[in-house]
Amino acid sequence: MGTLAGKRIVIGVTGGIAAYKAVEVCRRLVDAGAHVSPIMTKGAEHFIGRSTLSALASEPVQSSLWDEESPIPHTRLGQGADLVLVAPATARLIGAYAAGISSDLLTATLLATRAPVLVCPAMHTEMWEHPAVHDNLATLRRRGVHVLEPEAGRLAGGDVGRGRLASPEAIVAAVERLLTPADLHGRTVLVTAGGTREPIDAVRVIANRSSGKQGYAVAAEAASRGAHVVLVSTVDLPVPAGDVQVVPVETAAQMQDAVDRHAASCNIVIMAAAVADFRPVTAASGKIKKDSGAPQIVLEATPDILASLGAHKPAGQVLVGFAAETSDLLANAQAKLLRKNLDLIVANDVSQPGVGFHHDTNAVTIVRRHGEPLTVSLSDKREIARAVVDAAVAILAPHSEP
Repeated sequence: MGTLAGKRIVIGVTGGIAAYKAVEVCRRLVDAGAHVSPIMTKGAEHFIGRSTLSALASEPVQSSLWDEESPIPHTRLGQGADLVLVAPATARLIGAYAAGISSDLLTATLLATRAPVLVCPAMHTEMWEHPAVHDNLATLRRRGVHVLEPEAGRLAGGDVGRGRLASPEAIVAAVERLLTPADLHGRTVLVTAGGTREPIDAVRVIANRSSGKQGYAVAAEAASRGAHVVLVSTVDLPVPAGDVQVVPVETAAQMQDAVDRHAASCNIVIMAAAVADFRPVTAASGKIKKDSGAPQIVLEATPDILASLGAHKPAGQVLVGFAAETSDLLANAQAKLLRKNLDLIVANDVSQPGVGFHHDTNAVTIVRRHGEPLTVSLSDKREIARAVVDAAVAILAPHSEP
């Protein structure tokens, strides 16, 4: 299961126009396996209905200190939470929390919990920029409260500026980071992603079907666990949250150069990219015209980046390869692991439905140098990434340099 599976999260919703986004945040948290307990302030009920949030959460909305089944609902919620999330957090809520004023169920729960708290402000730009708001947030930060700052964008009333609630995706990613063990803090992880493209002429390439989604999921997982991630990528996907340095490349030679520059200083190297095995010996400088007839394209082997890494692997480094197969999955993966001196190889049968290229899901067998293979059934690619990083962390030398 994922990072949020079984986690108990209290989501507090206050009275701002951005309250509608809390519905999507709640849905995503529940889909990720969390038990979500919603609290709505009286102001929030002017913007969204209790029944909507109750239907999507793990239990009905609570809003009062006096009308609930428990005589002390704030204590029950605060003590049972793994994390308390407030989204959106209005200037009023931020001020009351900073001042320690318990005026409703949400503020009472915030004061009654020792769990991590994530506050996601949302308000008009003039309010967001007011010194009182920033002083209150500074106070909360000093006390260990986490703040996900608002974005710039369209606000209520047609205004544009900073103060827009962070996206549901960003909020859930922040929750995952807070609830993910920081077992890679101080470590550097190199991840390659996407398929290389080898030019035939000025407009045509030899390529493969890799979308880069699995590599980006691995990078996101490593970053969420505290790693500095060097992401060598051939695709233009959104950069994962966290400490991620993207190195854009296109060809196998460019990828090799980027990997050679960074790999030696990395604790873990995960080669998720699909590197072309062959490239044209020469590429035409212009476009080859169709009326000239079909050209003869002479191919040569590209550099074997993974084998080179295995041959020069520093002591203590964990090297992970990928193998996209269509037959003899386990035998081919085990042979590749030994031949290229890998610690792990992640094998998948791309002929199966929902597996591999372009899908949002994958199913893999993680073959280890020592120990039985680990099978991960069809899951979303972030879940696959979590299993891969778990396996790499399990063999990372505890005394290796962070």
